[in-house]
Amino acid sequence: MSDLNWYVVHTYSGYENKVKANIEKTIENRKLQDQIFEVRVPLQDVVEMKNGVRKSVQKKMFPGYVLVNMIMNDDTWYVIRNTRGVTGFVGPGSEPIPLTEIEMRNLGIVSSEEKVIEVDFEVGDLIEVVSGAWEGRVSTVKDINKSKQTVTIEVEMFGRETSVEIEFLDVRKA
Repeated sequence: MSDLNWYVVHTYSGYENKVKANIEKTIENRKLQDQIFEVRVPLQDVVEMKNGVRKSVQKKMFPGYVLVNMIMNDDTWYVIRNTRGVTGFVGPGSEPIPLTEIEMRNLGIVSSEEKVIEVDFEVGDLIEVVSGAWEGRVSTVKDINKSKQTVTIEVEMFGRETSVEIEFLDVRKA
């Protein structure tokens, strides 16, 4: 197992950023940059209402978890597993299981082998769905997520407008 994958590491709750910093320090100290490439604490923007005031804040998508892009071997496994605040890798027993392409895409991570699709439309433009469940539908672009390679449009479902996310490959400018 010497290929590069994303792995999920379980941490004590509230220790995600500390674990990320500890792993990054260990990578530097042990010169493991060619085996452990990136450590992420996935965040999402959330709008909170506090005392009647809307405030946009970043929250952890998965409290208690950190993502690590690494080549799995005895050394890297040992380094991560023995980082302070880490309780283990996600997987059966002590066998770490890498994330799949689909899981990575859902987290907004595009693998380097995967081509990034550039689109010729922007929010507010009309697009046509060319394949999938909404094929033939023409709608206005509400949002574009370049990291997930998706576009959000409104479609009528059950008599009301509903937002749906469609992959770039399934749409074209109308």
